[in-house]
This record gives sequence, structure tokens and C-alpha cells, in this order.
Amino acid sequence: MSYNERRGSQLVAAAAQFLGVRFQLFGRDPVQGLDCIGLITCSLRAIGRDPVLPSGYRLRNSDPSRWFKCATASGLVICAGPIESGDVLLLNPGPGQHHLVIAENADLAIHAHAGLRRIVRQPMALAENGLARWRLP
Repeated sequence: MSYNERRGSQLVAAAAQFLGVRFQLFGRDPVQGLDCIGLITCSLRAIGRDPVLPSGYRLRNSDPSRWFKCATASGLVICAGPIESGDVLLLNPGPGQHHLVIAENADLAIHAHAGLRRIVRQPMALAENGLARWRLP
């Protein structure tokens, strides 16, 4: 297993500890609830990273540039090629919507599901609507 694969696996393991935590829009504390940014933030912190959070975002937002700035400032690097464990994907599930997920592998993701009201592991059906992808260097 390469160094990058180990880091990706660490991020997935960190995210998996939040499975079942309730969904809370703007949630940053697993006791109170998490949204997708809260999940990424808590997962990165759990592996010793100091993430930079976006501010002033809304549920509907047509400008994804803030996610690019925060990902870079949080130590993630843009990547291409096949999806790997621990990749952070910025998805576009609908008009004006952006959603962050952590890829467990090419087929599964861990994310904050607003409809199910909790952090879940699910098939990654929306990856084709991806706007960007980052990973830990």
C-alpha cells in the first residue's frame, strides 16, 4: 500500500466513525449533528489535519469556487484518474446544489444525507455529476 493509499484509508476510517450521526445543516459537532462540510472537517481533524472551512454558504449556491479554495487551504490536492479510497468529491446533485462526499472506494461513499437525516455509506451514484476531486498528498 502506497503512502497516499494509507492516507486515503485513514480518512475513510475517520469518516466511518461518524456513520449514523444525525444530519444537521451547518453542523460541525458530531454530538449535535453534521452536514457534508462538517463530516469532511471532523474526518480531517481526526487524522491530525487542520481544515479551513467555508463561510457564508447556503443550501443552494451556484458558485463552487469557495470549495476549491478551502480544499487547497486544507491541504488537499486536486486529482484526476480513477477514484481512490479517501478522495473527496464535490458533486452537483441538482441545479445550484453542491455536495461533498468521501469515497470509500470507486463504488461507495460516506456522506451526510439530508433526506435520511444522518451520515451514511451508500453507492456513489452521483460521481458522474462530479465537479472536482481532491486527495491527501
